[in-house]
Amino acid sequence: MTEKTFNVPDMSCGHCKGAVEGALNKRSGVEKANANIVKGTVEVSYDEGTVTTEDLLGAIEEAGYTVAV
Repeated sequence: MTEKTFNVPDMSCGHCKGAVEGALNKRSGVEKANANIVKGTVEVSYDEGTVTTEDLLGAIEEAGYTVAV
């Protein structure tokens, strides 16, 4: 499993946390996603052979949130 942390600064509430985690957890190959609204981050554990970083970024953006680089 690969673990990566993304900066998602526009999360501000429990709904935001659920939306981002839900979008990521729906992706095949994602073991778990844990968003922290205080830090503005989301930690993702995933299988690189099944899902790419670009897929994860796309899932976050499709949920309506911006990933800061």
